[in-house]
Amino acid sequence: MTITDIRTAIIAANFPWNLIRVYTDSGLVGLGEAYWGPGVTDVVEKLKPRLVGEDPMEVDRLWTRMMRLMSGPGSIAGTTVAAISGIEIALLDLVGKHLKTPVYQLLGGKFRNRIRIYADSHAETLRDIDAWQERALQVRERGFDAIKFDLDTIAPELQLDSYNRTLTNRAIRRMVEIVRAVREVLGPDVELALDCHWSYNITDAIRLAQALEPFYLLWLEDPTPPENAEAMAQVRAATSTPICTGENLYTRHGFRPLIEKGGCHIIQPDIPRCGGLLESKRIADLADIYYIPFAAHNVCSPVGTVASAHVCAAIRTFLVLEFHAQDIPWWDAVVAREHDPLIKDGYLTLSDEPGLGVELNDEVCRQHIQPGTLYFGEAV
Repeated sequence: MTITDIRTAIIAANFPWNLIRVYTDSGLVGLGEAYWGPGVTDVVEKLKPRLVGEDPMEVDRLWTRMMRLMSGPGSIAGTTVAAISGIEIALLDLVGKHLKTPVYQLLGGKFRNRIRIYADSHAETLRDIDAWQERALQVRERGFDAIKFDLDTIAPELQLDSYNRTLTNRAIRRMVEIVRAVREVLGPDVELALDCHWSYNITDAIRLAQALEPFYLLWLEDPTPPENAEAMAQVRAATSTPICTGENLYTRHGFRPLIEKGGCHIIQPDIPRCGGLLESKRIADLADIYYIPFAAHNVCSPVGTVASAHVCAAIRTFLVLEFHAQDIPWWDAVVAREHDPLIKDGYLTLSDEPGLGVELNDEVCRQHIQPGTLYFGEAV
Protein backbone atom coordinates (compact mmCIF):
# COMPACT_ATOMS: atom_id res chain seq x y z
CA MET A 1 0.00 0.00 0.00
CA THR A 2 1.36 3.40 -0.98
CA ILE A 3 0.20 6.99 -0.69
CA THR A 4 -1.15 8.38 -3.97
CA ASP A 5 -2.48 11.80 -2.98
CA ILE A 6 -3.13 14.18 -0.08
CA ARG A 7 -5.91 16.75 -0.24
CA THR A 8 -7.39 19.32 2.11
CA ALA A 9 -10.63 21.15 2.82
CA ILE A 10 -11.25 24.15 5.07
CA ILE A 11 -14.63 24.27 6.81
CA ALA A 12 -15.79 27.71 7.96
CA ALA A 13 -17.07 27.43 11.53
CA ASN A 14 -16.20 29.18 14.80
CA PHE A 15 -12.63 28.42 13.70
CA PRO A 16 -11.45 27.34 10.22
CA TRP A 17 -11.31 23.55 10.45
CA ASN A 18 -8.39 22.20 8.36
CA LEU A 19 -9.42 18.71 7.23
CA ILE A 20 -6.97 16.35 5.53
CA ARG A 21 -7.44 13.19 3.48
CA VAL A 22 -4.61 10.79 2.61
CA TYR A 23 -5.39 8.58 -0.41
CA THR A 24 -3.78 5.22 -1.24
CA ASP A 25 -3.57 2.75 -4.12
CA SER A 26 -5.58 0.26 -2.03
CA GLY A 27 -8.63 2.52 -2.06
CA LEU A 28 -8.39 3.23 1.69
CA VAL A 29 -8.49 6.90 2.67
CA GLY A 30 -7.23 8.33 5.96
CA LEU A 31 -8.96 11.31 7.57
CA GLY A 32 -7.31 13.86 9.83
CA GLU A 33 -7.51 17.44 11.05
CA ALA A 34 -4.85 20.05 11.72
CA TYR A 35 -5.15 23.03 14.05
CA TRP A 36 -6.62 26.16 12.51
CA GLY A 37 -4.51 29.00 11.19
CA PRO A 38 -3.26 30.59 7.98
CA GLY A 39 -0.83 28.57 5.90
CA VAL A 40 -1.60 25.12 7.28
CA THR A 41 -2.97 23.74 4.02
CA ASP A 42 -0.03 25.31 2.16
CA VAL A 43 2.37 23.27 4.29
CA VAL A 44 0.35 20.11 3.60
CA GLU A 45 0.59 20.83 -0.13
CA LYS A 46 4.33 21.43 0.20
CA LEU A 47 4.81 18.06 1.91
CA LYS A 48 2.62 16.07 -0.47
CA PRO A 49 5.25 15.35 -3.17
CA ARG A 50 7.61 13.96 -0.50
CA LEU A 51 4.92 11.60 0.84
CA VAL A 52 3.36 10.29 -2.38
CA GLY A 53 4.75 6.80 -3.02
CA GLU A 54 5.55 6.21 0.65
CA ASP A 55 4.16 3.40 2.79
CA PRO A 56 1.49 4.97 5.07
CA MET A 57 1.97 2.20 7.63
CA GLU A 58 5.32 3.69 8.66
CA VAL A 59 3.73 6.55 10.58
CA ASP A 60 6.53 7.47 12.96
CA ARG A 61 9.16 7.37 10.22
CA LEU A 62 7.04 9.63 8.02
CA TRP A 63 6.45 12.01 10.95
CA THR A 64 10.21 12.20 11.49
CA ARG A 65 10.79 12.69 7.78
CA MET A 66 8.28 15.54 7.62
CA MET A 67 9.84 17.28 10.62
CA ARG A 68 13.29 17.02 9.01
CA LEU A 69 12.07 18.15 5.60
CA MET A 70 10.54 21.27 7.13
CA SER A 71 13.44 22.11 9.43
CA GLY A 72 14.50 24.93 7.12
CA PRO A 73 11.14 26.78 7.14
CA GLY A 74 10.86 25.90 10.84
CA SER A 75 9.56 22.67 12.33
CA ILE A 76 9.83 23.22 16.06
CA ALA A 77 6.55 25.13 16.36
CA GLY A 78 3.71 26.89 14.60
CA THR A 79 1.92 26.19 11.34
CA THR A 80 4.43 23.57 10.20
CA VAL A 81 3.95 21.35 13.24
CA ALA A 82 0.16 21.80 13.05
CA ALA A 83 0.13 20.62 9.43
CA ILE A 84 2.33 17.62 10.24
CA SER A 85 0.03 16.80 13.18
CA GLY A 86 -2.99 16.68 10.87
CA ILE A 87 -1.22 14.44 8.36
CA GLU A 88 -0.11 12.10 11.15
CA ILE A 89 -3.70 11.79 12.39
CA ALA A 90 -4.85 10.88 8.87
CA LEU A 91 -2.07 8.29 8.60
CA LEU A 92 -3.07 6.66 11.88
CA ASP A 93 -6.71 6.58 10.76
CA LEU A 94 -5.52 4.87 7.58
CA VAL A 95 -3.41 2.32 9.47
CA GLY A 96 -6.31 1.56 11.80
CA LYS A 97 -8.61 0.96 8.84
CA HIS A 98 -6.04 -1.30 7.16
CA LEU A 99 -5.53 -3.33 10.33
CA LYS A 100 -9.24 -3.21 11.19
CA THR A 101 -8.56 -1.79 14.66
CA PRO A 102 -9.33 1.48 16.45
CA VAL A 103 -6.60 4.11 16.59
CA TYR A 104 -6.37 3.88 20.39
CA GLN A 105 -5.09 0.30 19.98
CA LEU A 106 -2.20 1.69 17.93
CA LEU A 107 -1.33 3.91 20.90
CA GLY A 108 -1.03 1.06 23.40
CA GLY A 109 -4.69 0.41 24.07
CA LYS A 110 -7.25 2.31 26.12
CA PHE A 111 -7.57 3.04 29.82
CA ARG A 112 -11.19 4.16 29.38
CA ASN A 113 -14.09 4.02 26.89
CA ARG A 114 -15.72 7.30 27.89
CA ILE A 115 -13.82 10.55 27.52
CA ARG A 116 -14.82 13.30 29.91
CA ILE A 117 -15.51 16.61 28.17
CA TYR A 118 -15.46 20.17 29.46
CA ALA A 119 -17.47 22.82 27.65
CA ASP A 120 -15.80 26.10 26.76
CA SER A 121 -18.71 28.43 27.43
CA HIS A 122 -17.54 31.92 26.67
CA ALA A 123 -19.92 34.04 24.60
CA GLU A 124 -19.89 37.65 23.42
CA THR A 125 -23.24 38.21 25.16
CA LEU A 126 -21.72 37.81 28.65
CA ARG A 127 -21.92 41.38 29.89
CA ASP A 128 -23.45 41.18 33.37
CA ILE A 129 -23.69 38.72 36.24
CA ASP A 130 -27.16 37.50 35.25
CA ALA A 131 -25.89 36.59 31.77
CA TRP A 132 -22.94 34.66 33.21
CA GLN A 133 -25.21 32.74 35.56
CA GLU A 134 -27.72 31.97 32.83
CA ARG A 135 -25.00 30.68 30.51
CA ALA A 136 -23.53 28.50 33.26
CA LEU A 137 -26.92 26.95 33.99
CA GLN A 138 -27.59 26.31 30.29
CA VAL A 139 -24.32 24.41 29.96
CA ARG A 140 -24.94 22.42 33.12
CA GLU A 141 -28.39 21.46 31.81
CA ARG A 142 -26.70 20.02 28.73
CA GLY A 143 -25.04 17.48 31.00
CA PHE A 144 -21.54 18.92 31.44
CA ASP A 145 -19.95 18.69 34.88
CA ALA A 146 -16.91 20.72 33.83
CA ILE A 147 -17.20 24.22 32.35
CA LYS A 148 -14.72 26.90 31.27
CA PHE A 149 -15.13 30.66 30.91
CA ASP A 150 -12.77 33.36 29.67
CA LEU A 151 -11.68 35.54 32.57
CA ASP A 152 -9.51 38.08 30.76
CA THR A 153 -12.45 39.62 28.86
CA ILE A 154 -14.24 40.72 32.04
CA ALA A 155 -14.48 44.48 32.49
CA PRO A 156 -11.78 45.73 30.10
CA GLU A 157 -12.82 49.23 31.11
CA LEU A 158 -11.26 48.57 34.51
CA GLN A 159 -7.83 48.09 32.95
CA LEU A 160 -5.58 51.15 32.90
CA ASP A 161 -3.38 49.84 30.08
CA SER A 162 -4.13 47.06 27.61
CA TYR A 163 -0.46 46.30 26.91
CA ASN A 164 1.45 46.20 30.20
CA ARG A 165 -0.05 42.95 31.60
CA THR A 166 -1.24 44.55 34.83
CA LEU A 167 -4.45 44.02 36.78
CA THR A 168 -6.05 46.72 38.89
CA ASN A 169 -7.62 45.95 42.25
CA ARG A 170 -11.00 46.89 40.79
CA ALA A 171 -10.56 44.41 37.95
CA ILE A 172 -9.66 41.59 40.33
CA ARG A 173 -12.66 42.40 42.54
CA ARG A 174 -14.93 42.35 39.49
CA MET A 175 -13.55 38.98 38.39
CA VAL A 176 -14.03 37.53 41.86
CA GLU A 177 -17.58 38.88 41.97
CA ILE A 178 -18.53 37.14 38.72
CA VAL A 179 -16.79 33.88 39.60
CA ARG A 180 -18.56 33.84 42.97
CA ALA A 181 -21.93 34.32 41.22
CA VAL A 182 -21.22 31.52 38.73
CA ARG A 183 -20.06 29.17 41.49
CA GLU A 184 -23.26 29.89 43.46
CA VAL A 185 -25.54 28.74 40.63
CA LEU A 186 -23.38 25.79 39.59
CA GLY A 187 -22.96 24.43 43.09
CA PRO A 188 -19.81 22.78 44.45
CA ASP A 189 -19.77 19.68 42.24
CA VAL A 190 -19.60 21.21 38.75
CA GLU A 191 -15.94 21.93 38.09
CA LEU A 192 -15.10 25.42 36.87
CA ALA A 193 -12.04 26.44 34.84
CA LEU A 194 -11.06 29.99 33.92
CA ASP A 195 -8.90 31.13 31.00
CA CYS A 196 -6.60 34.19 31.11
CA HIS A 197 -5.07 33.87 27.60
CA TRP A 198 -1.50 34.69 28.71
CA SER A 199 -2.53 38.19 29.81
CA TYR A 200 -0.77 39.04 33.09
CA ASN A 201 2.57 39.62 34.77
CA ILE A 202 3.81 37.36 37.57
CA THR A 203 2.74 39.58 40.46
CA ASP A 204 -0.79 40.18 39.25
CA ALA A 205 -1.25 36.59 38.12
CA ILE A 206 -0.39 35.51 41.67
CA ARG A 207 -2.77 38.07 43.18
CA LEU A 208 -5.56 36.85 40.90
CA ALA A 209 -4.89 33.15 41.55
CA GLN A 210 -4.86 33.70 45.30
CA ALA A 211 -8.09 35.73 45.15
CA LEU A 212 -9.75 32.79 43.38
CA GLU A 213 -8.62 30.13 45.85
CA PRO A 214 -11.95 30.04 47.78
CA PHE A 215 -13.75 28.77 44.66
CA TYR A 216 -11.73 25.53 44.27
CA LEU A 217 -11.28 25.89 40.52
CA LEU A 218 -10.57 23.01 38.18
CA TRP A 219 -7.79 25.30 36.98
CA LEU A 220 -6.68 28.84 36.11
CA GLU A 221 -5.42 28.69 32.53
CA ASP A 222 -2.49 30.58 31.01
CA PRO A 223 -2.17 33.40 33.54
CA THR A 224 1.24 34.49 32.14
CA PRO A 225 2.71 34.35 28.61
CA PRO A 226 3.62 30.84 27.43
CA GLU A 227 7.26 31.23 26.52
CA ASN A 228 8.66 31.55 30.06
CA ALA A 229 8.39 28.37 32.13
CA GLU A 230 10.20 29.97 35.08
CA ALA A 231 7.59 32.73 35.31
CA MET A 232 4.73 30.25 35.22
CA ALA A 233 6.49 28.20 37.91
CA GLN A 234 6.55 31.22 40.21
CA VAL A 235 2.78 31.57 39.85
CA ARG A 236 2.25 27.85 40.42
CA ALA A 237 4.36 27.88 43.59
CA ALA A 238 2.47 30.82 45.09
CA THR A 239 -1.09 29.52 44.97
CA SER A 240 -3.27 26.52 45.70
CA THR A 241 -5.34 27.33 42.59
CA PRO A 242 -4.28 24.74 39.97
CA ILE A 243 -2.39 26.35 37.08
CA CYS A 244 -2.94 24.87 33.62
CA THR A 245 -1.06 25.69 30.40
CA GLY A 246 0.29 24.20 27.19
CA GLU A 247 -1.86 24.97 24.15
CA ASN A 248 0.89 27.21 22.70
CA LEU A 249 3.69 24.67 23.09
CA TYR A 250 4.87 22.14 20.52
CA THR A 251 6.38 18.65 20.74
CA ARG A 252 7.92 17.04 23.81
CA HIS A 253 10.90 19.40 23.48
CA GLY A 254 8.66 22.42 23.85
CA PHE A 255 7.00 20.93 26.94
CA ARG A 256 10.19 19.72 28.62
CA PRO A 257 11.18 23.02 30.32
CA LEU A 258 7.62 23.57 31.57
CA ILE A 259 7.44 20.07 33.04
CA GLU A 260 10.93 19.93 34.50
CA LYS A 261 10.71 23.38 36.09
CA GLY A 262 7.33 22.66 37.68
CA GLY A 263 5.64 25.36 35.63
CA CYS A 264 2.09 24.09 36.08
CA HIS A 265 -0.16 21.67 37.92
CA ILE A 266 -1.83 20.46 34.68
CA ILE A 267 -0.51 20.37 31.10
CA GLN A 268 -2.93 21.09 28.27
CA PRO A 269 -1.50 20.33 24.81
CA ASP A 270 -3.59 20.85 21.70
CA ILE A 271 -3.26 17.44 20.07
CA PRO A 272 -3.80 18.35 16.38
CA ARG A 273 -1.35 21.21 16.90
CA CYS A 274 1.50 20.06 19.15
CA GLY A 275 2.72 17.15 17.01
CA GLY A 276 -0.16 14.71 16.67
CA LEU A 277 -1.32 11.61 18.49
CA LEU A 278 1.96 9.77 19.05
CA GLU A 279 3.74 12.95 20.14
CA SER A 280 0.92 13.83 22.56
CA LYS A 281 1.32 10.40 24.14
CA ARG A 282 5.04 11.09 24.54
CA ILE A 283 4.30 14.47 26.14
CA ALA A 284 1.85 12.83 28.55
CA ASP A 285 4.39 10.16 29.49
CA LEU A 286 7.03 12.82 30.15
CA ALA A 287 4.62 14.75 32.39
CA ASP A 288 3.64 11.54 34.17
CA ILE A 289 7.18 11.22 35.51
CA TYR A 290 6.35 14.34 37.54
CA TYR A 291 2.76 13.21 38.28
CA ILE A 292 1.28 16.05 36.20
CA PRO A 293 -2.19 15.33 34.78
CA PHE A 294 -2.97 15.71 31.08
CA ALA A 295 -5.90 17.80 29.83
CA ALA A 296 -6.40 18.49 26.12
CA HIS A 297 -7.10 21.85 24.50
CA ASN A 298 -9.42 21.42 21.52
CA VAL A 299 -11.25 23.74 19.09
CA CYS A 300 -11.72 21.18 16.32
CA SER A 301 -14.51 19.70 14.28
CA PRO A 302 -15.72 16.20 15.23
CA VAL A 303 -12.73 14.79 13.31
CA GLY A 304 -10.05 16.41 15.46
CA THR A 305 -12.15 15.98 18.57
CA VAL A 306 -12.53 12.22 18.08
CA ALA A 307 -8.85 11.93 17.15
CA SER A 308 -7.96 13.70 20.39
CA ALA A 309 -10.31 11.39 22.28
CA HIS A 310 -8.44 8.35 20.97
CA VAL A 311 -5.15 9.50 22.47
CA CYS A 312 -6.90 10.68 25.65
CA ALA A 313 -8.24 7.14 26.02
CA ALA A 314 -4.68 5.81 25.81
CA ILE A 315 -3.16 8.27 28.33
CA ARG A 316 -3.11 7.07 31.92
CA THR A 317 -3.12 10.57 33.45
CA PHE A 318 -5.91 12.01 31.27
CA LEU A 319 -8.15 14.49 33.04
CA VAL A 320 -10.57 16.13 30.58
CA LEU A 321 -10.90 17.14 26.89
CA GLU A 322 -12.21 20.50 25.66
CA PHE A 323 -15.32 21.03 23.50
CA HIS A 324 -15.42 24.47 21.90
CA ALA A 325 -18.39 24.29 19.52
CA GLN A 326 -21.58 24.07 21.56
CA ASP A 327 -22.96 27.06 19.64
CA ILE A 328 -22.40 25.42 16.22
CA PRO A 329 -25.73 23.64 15.64
CA TRP A 330 -24.39 21.52 12.76
CA TRP A 331 -21.22 20.35 14.56
CA ASP A 332 -22.41 16.75 14.94
CA ALA A 333 -23.63 16.66 11.33
CA VAL A 334 -20.08 17.16 10.01
CA VAL A 335 -19.60 13.41 10.36
CA ALA A 336 -22.00 10.71 9.20
CA ARG A 337 -23.79 9.27 12.21
CA GLU A 338 -26.91 7.22 12.83
CA HIS A 339 -26.88 7.27 16.63
CA ASP A 340 -26.73 9.71 19.54
CA PRO A 341 -24.68 12.90 19.40
CA LEU A 342 -20.95 12.38 19.75
CA ILE A 343 -20.98 14.14 23.12
CA LYS A 344 -23.75 13.10 25.49
CA ASP A 345 -24.08 14.04 29.17
CA GLY A 346 -20.59 15.47 29.19
CA TYR A 347 -18.83 12.41 27.75
CA LEU A 348 -17.66 11.18 24.35
CA THR A 349 -17.84 7.40 24.02
CA LEU A 350 -15.40 5.89 21.57
CA SER A 351 -16.56 3.17 19.22
CA ASP A 352 -14.62 0.04 18.32
CA GLU A 353 -14.79 0.88 14.60
CA PRO A 354 -11.49 0.76 12.70
CA GLY A 355 -9.40 3.90 12.54
CA LEU A 356 -10.93 6.99 14.09
CA GLY A 357 -14.39 5.51 13.59
CA VAL A 358 -15.81 8.59 11.85
CA GLU A 359 -16.26 9.65 8.23
CA LEU A 360 -17.26 13.03 6.85
CA ASN A 361 -20.78 13.89 5.82
CA ASP A 362 -19.70 15.41 2.52
CA GLU A 363 -23.07 17.02 1.85
CA VAL A 364 -22.97 19.00 5.09
CA CYS A 365 -19.29 19.86 4.77
CA ARG A 366 -19.74 21.25 1.27
CA GLN A 367 -22.39 23.61 2.61
CA HIS A 368 -19.83 25.16 4.96
CA ILE A 369 -16.69 25.21 2.84
CA GLN A 370 -14.46 28.24 3.31
CA PRO A 371 -15.25 30.66 0.45
CA GLY A 372 -12.65 30.62 -2.30
CA THR A 373 -11.27 27.18 -1.39
CA LEU A 374 -11.67 23.69 -2.83
CA TYR A 375 -13.27 20.71 -1.14
CA PHE A 376 -10.58 18.04 -1.37
CA GLY A 377 -9.61 19.28 -4.81
CA GLU A 378 -13.15 19.81 -6.08
CA ALA A 379 -14.88 23.11 -6.71
CA VAL A 380 -18.08 23.61 -4.71
